[in-house]
Amino acid sequence: MISTAIATAAVILGFVFNVAQQPPAQATATEAAQFIGGWTLALEGPNGPGTFDLVVKVEKEKVVGVITSATMPAQAITDVTKAAKGLVLRYSFDYQGNAVDAVLRLTAAADGKVEAQIDFAGGAYVMSGTATKKDKAHHPVP
Repeated sequence: MISTAIATAAVILGFVFNVAQQPPAQATATEAAQFIGGWTLALEGPNGPGTFDLVVKVEKEKVVGVITSATMPAQAITDVTKAAKGLVLRYSFDYQGNAVDAVLRLTAAADGKVEAQIDFAGGAYVMSGTATKKDKAHHPVP
């Protein structure tokens, strides 16, 4: 009886652990709809302010992005997942010959604004601020 209970508990825990370890699913165009378009990210980090341009779009039924800044060439973003109130965009870029992982979070705030945060190298450097949608008439999405 005890061995059956232990085996059952092990199976249940294994199932729960396996479900918890599933990677988040790619965001759909419907889930990302409010974030589709061109954005300006005004962020602040330990070394001061930084401005990034972000485009979120749908290509071949997949949500993707491109991020650039004055000091960084265009970086393609193909890993876009849905978060509770926003999107999580993961990408990697080359810094002096080393690959650096980055996680960009766009979160819809209660006041209608969008908060933005980029976490570089697993938290080694974090920048936070706001994302402002660009005017379609003056900044078309490529």
